[in-house]
Amino acid sequence: MKNCEKYVRQYFLPPVECMDWVHQDYIKKPPIWCSVDLRDGNQALIEPMSLEEKLEFFELLVKIGFKEIEVGFPAASDTEYAFMRALIERNMIPDDVTVQVLTQAREHIIRKTFEAVKGAPHAVIHLYNSTSVAQREQVFKKSKEEIKQLAIDGAELLNKLAAETEGDFSFEYSPESFPGTEVDYALEVCNAVLDVWKPTPDRKAIINIPTTVEIALPHIFASQVEYIHKNMKYRDSVVLSLHPHNDRGTGISDAELGMLAGADRVEGTLFGNGERTGNVDIVTLALNMYSHGVDPGLDFSDIPAIRAVYERLTRMTVPDRAPYGGNLVFTAFSGSHQDAIAKGMKNREEHDCEHWTVPYLPIDPVDIGRTYEADVIRINSQSGKGGVSYILKNSHGVVIPDPMREEVGYMMKGISDRAHAELTPDQIYDDFCKEYVNKTDCFAINDCEFKRVSGQDGITAEVNLTVTKDGSTSTVTGVGNGRLDAVSNALKKFFNITYLLETYEEHALSKGSSSQAMAYVGIRTDNGVVWGVGIDPDIIRASINALGSAINRSMVKNYGISRKNA
Repeated sequence: MKNCEKYVRQYFLPPVECMDWVHQDYIKKPPIWCSVDLRDGNQALIEPMSLEEKLEFFELLVKIGFKEIEVGFPAASDTEYAFMRALIERNMIPDDVTVQVLTQAREHIIRKTFEAVKGAPHAVIHLYNSTSVAQREQVFKKSKEEIKQLAIDGAELLNKLAAETEGDFSFEYSPESFPGTEVDYALEVCNAVLDVWKPTPDRKAIINIPTTVEIALPHIFASQVEYIHKNMKYRDSVVLSLHPHNDRGTGISDAELGMLAGADRVEGTLFGNGERTGNVDIVTLALNMYSHGVDPGLDFSDIPAIRAVYERLTRMTVPDRAPYGGNLVFTAFSGSHQDAIAKGMKNREEHDCEHWTVPYLPIDPVDIGRTYEADVIRINSQSGKGGVSYILKNSHGVVIPDPMREEVGYMMKGISDRAHAELTPDQIYDDFCKEYVNKTDCFAINDCEFKRVSGQDGITAEVNLTVTKDGSTSTVTGVGNGRLDAVSNALKKFFNITYLLETYEEHALSKGSSSQAMAYVGIRTDNGVVWGVGIDPDIIRASINALGSAINRSMVKNYGISRKNA
């Protein structure tokens, strides 16, 4: 592309190498989670939430399990201020939940913020000012010392007003635009703020490192965080927090590598809502940990319900491919993927597996409120025999014989391809029945009577069939080594046809007093195997229907049997 030379790297490496995070193999415990849906997420909506909508969203976040929730920027608007007051005055903040409010390092905004949080059972006052080279030189036109002094003055005012205001307060500081700030200078400002607050192990402060605009590769950010972690004052009295955005599409990586580098806390939103490309997605972060066997401490066991509330209140839509929450993230259309998933699920059933290792599915969809039938295997023109068989078995109890699966799979692919559409489980079942079950295109078997006959070859079965063809009804007799064989011989003689009865399988289609039996018959003709399926409450009748279906289909398809001969 043209004009790439106009862009330069604007991030800064730590003054010393910080790469210990590389040796961590996974995140062993969850961070302290802080939802910023009601502040950072809400301010990025085309239509910000109303007061009542914010209250409902707050209750959702509490239900999920968030213990820290940034509820707004009270000095920004009347709705933000009223929301904070409503939470306090309606006594909606649980004892184990801390609310958080944001304020710039400006005196009148800080004072308005404390008015809003008066009487809060516990609130974090989140102070910030921009520290980057671009902000210092272009926006504020101030020196490093002047920018640092803004932070110090704000920190001192927080101390003063907290002592004068009813409520229980702790403090957080963010060097906004951290990615464009010299790392050692950002640390210098943070340490200056900590010198004002003088946190202790039982009264910790929060230092929050935001990727206000994500501009560096994740490993660079991890090294920056590690430098802060190793060199920050009062480290045992500080909660080191991250606030990643997603401008490069690597917000999740920033957060995960940042935690490996020493961060204790993460601020983010459900499904990654937020300014521009959004905040880090806490749903993804938490369930990534879950997939490694670590309890994230948040309850996402019903993602569809959470998503429904989120979409209704924010008027945003979770993309189909959004990790874990999207419509299609557990769905396999590819035939090879479907086959592997189906075999993996069968392996779990047969071996009662303790650990989840099903191919192509990083976690069990059921664990987050998804279903195998609706979410995992869906059928289109790219699907294969394994997927079709899985759908028929799990949605309608139809267990297709292995030799029949390929033919059925190709048939369904063809239907989907011609329609340019996905096939639902009910459509698949209906098309299967239309093609294979209880077929009477050329003739119908109306009745059959059996009796046992003793002869030189032992006991055999004899049958009298009533067959209707072209409006005419005939009685046909046959003898065989079993009832189905007797019916087969009778039909061969009546229609003057030859074939080999190659495959027979049966199973119960349902249970109880209204149970149905299902039988499958494959007959080999000169042009290959032709399949028929029978359904009936009586297993013998289901078998006869299956044989009749196979012969009917053979006649129609002319698989070595002509209508003339029939």
